[in-house]
Amino acid sequence: MADEAKAKGNAAFSSGDFNTAVKHFTDAINLSPTNHVLYSNRSASYASLHQYDAALSDAKKTVDLKPDWSKGYSRLGASHLGLHQYQEAVSAYKKGLEIDPNNEALKSGLADAQSAATASRSRSAQPPNPFGDAFQGPEMWAKLTADSTTRVFLQQPDFVKAMQEIQRNPSKLNEHLKDQRVMQALGVLLNVKIAHGGGDDTEVQEAETSSPPPPSQPAKEEAKRPKPVSEPEPMDFSEEEKLKKEKKVKALKEKETGNAAYKKKDFETAIQHYTKAMEIDDEDISYITNRAAVYLEMGKYEDCIKDCDKAVERGRELRADYKMIAKALTRKGTAMVKMAKCSKDYEPAIETFQKALTEHRNPETLKKLNDAEKARKELEQQEYFDPKIADEEREKGNEFFKQQKYPEAVKHYTESLRRNPKDPKAYSNRAACYTKLGALPEGLKDAEKCIELDPTFSKGYTRKGAVQFFMKEYDKALETYQEGLKHDPNNQELLDGVRRCVEQINKASRGDLSPEELKERQARAMQDPEIQNILSDPVMRQVLVDFQENPKAAQEHTKNPMVMNKIQKLVSAASNGAEINSKWIQDAVRDKKEKIRERYPVLGRRINVDCY
Repeated sequence: MADEAKAKGNAAFSSGDFNTAVKHFTDAINLSPTNHVLYSNRSASYASLHQYDAALSDAKKTVDLKPDWSKGYSRLGASHLGLHQYQEAVSAYKKGLEIDPNNEALKSGLADAQSAATASRSRSAQPPNPFGDAFQGPEMWAKLTADSTTRVFLQQPDFVKAMQEIQRNPSKLNEHLKDQRVMQALGVLLNVKIAHGGGDDTEVQEAETSSPPPPSQPAKEEAKRPKPVSEPEPMDFSEEEKLKKEKKVKALKEKETGNAAYKKKDFETAIQHYTKAMEIDDEDISYITNRAAVYLEMGKYEDCIKDCDKAVERGRELRADYKMIAKALTRKGTAMVKMAKCSKDYEPAIETFQKALTEHRNPETLKKLNDAEKARKELEQQEYFDPKIADEEREKGNEFFKQQKYPEAVKHYTESLRRNPKDPKAYSNRAACYTKLGALPEGLKDAEKCIELDPTFSKGYTRKGAVQFFMKEYDKALETYQEGLKHDPNNQELLDGVRRCVEQINKASRGDLSPEELKERQARAMQDPEIQNILSDPVMRQVLVDFQENPKAAQEHTKNPMVMNKIQKLVSAASNGAEINSKWIQDAVRDKKEKIRERYPVLGRRINVDCY
């Protein structure tokens, strides 16, 4: 737990979030109070926040816990230097150099401390600089950051260097007065405005007494964010962490080399590098999944599956990213699909894809799952396909149909269709069974499938027309029978179907329906959602008015296929008893029946009905 908090602190420090870094290092110290590295790192965080008293306290604790560690004295010297305790800083850096004479950080710190000490002594010997206090302490950097003009200058290394020199030795201000950026910074620090005239003279004006406008939100946030005076020293790592980091770097290099070989199709070389990466660092399953990808490309599917299983198992132990687990499972499923030879071989692959989707719902994995399920279904049909058995099952169904054992007949027709899904006769026969059983929607579906498979097979039209007739959709049934007669004009079943439909249509027009029948037909016709939508459409209402009162507009409406399609639906509904308040629609119904009489005069005489 302490290592986890330390890692979070290191990450926060690297991103410049020093307050968060302090919080995480404090958590780590609470869990491991004798770890000198944690105090050292928190000291560096406090120093970056210019909280030098707290930084000094942690630096002293670091030295107490580990007196022979040079970095502790580096922290101690930096803290004293921040507090302007130059002699103490010099002493701390010298002690550190006694332990590690070649430490560059200690050498640089000692030079800065000695320079600051010398500057301090020279300032005490010289008259006080009127601007010296303006450059002292961390407040200088905060003020420069808060000002929109000088904030830009802080991105320029030469300006930062000049301000650091002035801060260490204010007497050097005179050397930089020609730099307008320094003058602008001086104005900000002294709260005066620096005006630049047309000549070389620079005029210093008193700042207005009124409060300056508040800075923008980004400027506020930037001002609040502490900035270190100089680049902070890197975090401290234990020997174990350093070794672990070095291993990870080596493993990543092996992985990159393997990736390059994979792109060149040099699979053997890629496998060697991925294997070496796995040996160096066993805490990253991407090396295993990459090697599995190579095996997949080479067609070594069993090796690919083994590596994927290993990646999943190891990933669970390491609590790896769920996306990596999902990737390994997807790769395993892909290898299984490649090895599949029959429909049953797809089942474990499909199960593996489903597991991958529970880890991470990836569109690529979902597509692979759908493809596998589709392939399994097609293969099942191919494996089950047998036209000879299909014919036998259909004949068995016919026998049960003759015995009026319709459920048993449906069972055999269904088996026949499983053996041969392209047989229109089986669909026709099963549609007849469904009609007998009163399962009209199922019968209609089978009849339509029969016509789809063989549009010239007249039985399909007789089955569909019969279902529609029993559903009391006489106009639709009539259209179905008429369509069938186009393919077989002399088919008696189709002609009889037309006769029955004509009889029912004319029965309504003559008023031969009982009040109950009429009410039922009207209700069914008016309950049709499509008819309701048409009648409630203001555009269609206007169309009906135009057909009755405005012939010119009506002529334009006839050129619109969508409008005419809706008109035909209204005519059909009216012929079935729907009460549509439109004289034009009623005239259209009579015209329709007249056409029926003209087309089927023999039928009209045979049944002795009036065909309008």
